[in-house]
Amino acid sequence: MDALVDDYVAELCEESPATASFLGIPGHDHRSPDLSAAGFLRRERQDDRWLERLASLADDELDGDERIDRDFLAAELRGRGVMRDWAEWRRSPDTYATGALMGVLTLLTHRTLPEPELVTAVEARLLAMPELLLAGEANLEAELASPLLVRRAVGQCHAAEVYTRDLVAAEVADDKGRSRLTEAGALASEAFVKFRRFLEDLSDRAEGSHAIGAARYTALLRQRELLEDDAHSLRERGREAYDRLDAEMGEVARAIDGADDWRAAVQRLNDDRPADPDEMRAGYEQWTQRARTFVVERELVTLPDDEECRVVPSPTFQRPMLAVASYFPPPVFGTSRTGHFFVPYPPDGTGPDEVAERLANNSFPAMPTISVHEAYPGHHWHFTVLADSRPLRRVHRSTYFVEGWGLYVEKMMREQGFFSDPGQELAHLDFRIFRAARIVVDVGLHTGEMEVDEAVAWMRDHTSLSEPNARAEVARYCAWPTQASSYLTGSLEIERLASAAGDLRAFHDTIAASGGLPIALAERSLALSTG
Repeated sequence: MDALVDDYVAELCEESPATASFLGIPGHDHRSPDLSAAGFLRRERQDDRWLERLASLADDELDGDERIDRDFLAAELRGRGVMRDWAEWRRSPDTYATGALMGVLTLLTHRTLPEPELVTAVEARLLAMPELLLAGEANLEAELASPLLVRRAVGQCHAAEVYTRDLVAAEVADDKGRSRLTEAGALASEAFVKFRRFLEDLSDRAEGSHAIGAARYTALLRQRELLEDDAHSLRERGREAYDRLDAEMGEVARAIDGADDWRAAVQRLNDDRPADPDEMRAGYEQWTQRARTFVVERELVTLPDDEECRVVPSPTFQRPMLAVASYFPPPVFGTSRTGHFFVPYPPDGTGPDEVAERLANNSFPAMPTISVHEAYPGHHWHFTVLADSRPLRRVHRSTYFVEGWGLYVEKMMREQGFFSDPGQELAHLDFRIFRAARIVVDVGLHTGEMEVDEAVAWMRDHTSLSEPNARAEVARYCAWPTQASSYLTGSLEIERLASAAGDLRAFHDTIAASGGLPIALAERSLALSTG
């Protein structure tokens, strides 16, 4: 099994050089992926061969960890198979725009190369961008592409034009290096201009749907995530959780101002907001440090040596597409344990009203729970721990575990007393009920039971989101089926496992070190570790 995993990882890096850079596996930093139709079809055939090899491994040939690895990789491959006939590479511009940009962002964020080598690698990936985007023009089909997702990608291209032309070169100190990246960046920027124009035309002709259908949604839950739920039972779990949280939030709101209208209370909390993006970043930095100190003093987790979480502005090209905080992990096959907490700065040219709204959604009362989720003991701590896990578990992760972990630790930290006043508790619950609402809407969108405008209205009426933010959220769900449901679903499953734990710190250390497995496999790994 170990040899098979080594072969699989080597092939993955060959096919996806940006993934190799992200993971910290050397030798691929100068390369870019093959996004031609032939490349996608080749990778599908490779997946089938890997499933055949896994099926040949009997239980009695493997130890407990090896059986978990086998079943984990099989689930990952089956999940891809579920979506094969959907042919996302013919539908989604993100495949090409994000595929081109992440390779450069990863190199500049991780900075594992000396600057001369870094310049050469970034230059090579900038120069490859025209070919990657031309592959998108060749592969995307108007009858399959969703006009909503095409329009969403147009905004990303606008930001990418600026990022590649004006900002990438500024990341290096050497004059000659900057000159090389300026020249390569100009070519990449022009390619994004052309791709944007192509997408603007495509958006007028696109007639495809974002909805993958109930059968595929259920298959992803059961075959990739190894859950028992189908699409409709998952939606009911979301509704039930929403109702419980709605009642609890009314009680907390009543403790704040004597009324149980929690939406109005949250809006008042949002008025306590940073004055500008820089103050927002500083606030998150302060709360990240407080969360780190708290988990150490309460002995809730064991911190790895040399870990660091840097709180920095979000990448320019990401800002039009993501209005919430995010996390970029260290290279899990490298030696660095430095992760990046991206603070959601607004895009260049954003009007004052929209800037104010973004700051309100990152209010001071909301910062404690967001910092816990993204940093300590959330994503940053988890990724620095799983960097010592088995190789396959560093390569692939279930979003139901990773995002479930982030939401689980928010709740756990509340129970441990980290939130110091009812306003912070209400902000925490606001984010939790938002995740319950996400399940309802995500399932509805992809089963075809909710139209986009209906989903936007549901999010606006059932959460504290404004209309523009609700619309941006719904577009994200359309682009990434089942991901929005992962937060609360995963959290509830991890809470179930934690309820049986005696030593909370030992539970946290053990289950996080198992990687980011589907919950059923994480439970098997936990039992294996604890005997």
